[in-house]
Amino acid sequence: MRLTTLCYIQRDGQWLMMNRMKKRVDENAGKWIGVGGHLEAGECPEECIAREVREETGLQLKNARLRGIITFILPDWGDEMTFLYTGEAEGEAREDCPEGILRWVPVDEVDSLPLWEGDRVFLPLLRTREDCFSLKLTYAPGGALTGCMLDGRDITKETLGESK
Repeated sequence: MRLTTLCYIQRDGQWLMMNRMKKRVDENAGKWIGVGGHLEAGECPEECIAREVREETGLQLKNARLRGIITFILPDWGDEMTFLYTGEAEGEAREDCPEGILRWVPVDEVDSLPLWEGDRVFLPLLRTREDCFSLKLTYAPGGALTGCMLDGRDITKETLGESK
């Protein structure tokens, strides 16, 4: 299982979002996501997210707070456990991000962007919950979300509708 980090940097009612479009092979191609990446040998999640934010955005991460742990079951790409953070940052975001285009997006407009279905499950939790949550998102081959568990409770039907 891959270990990764993901951060939604907040500033003036906006989140810094990245449109992933620059890598030749990218499971997130065309999607808007926060910033983050894979843990390297010897790193803890907090070191990883600070490094990834600096590398991808040029910003210095401040007040990072672990908000959730997400287990992604991804038959096309391999399973992944992600440490989800929010935080603030100092400086100006770089214009030459190596992985995509960075843009500050008002938090209430993020849902209108092309997102993974599972992001539509956890992003509202970042807006409404103060505690750290555990979320399991199961995808089918091809990328359709088929299952959701929040804090050990199956929420698939309420999240995806009765047809799942």
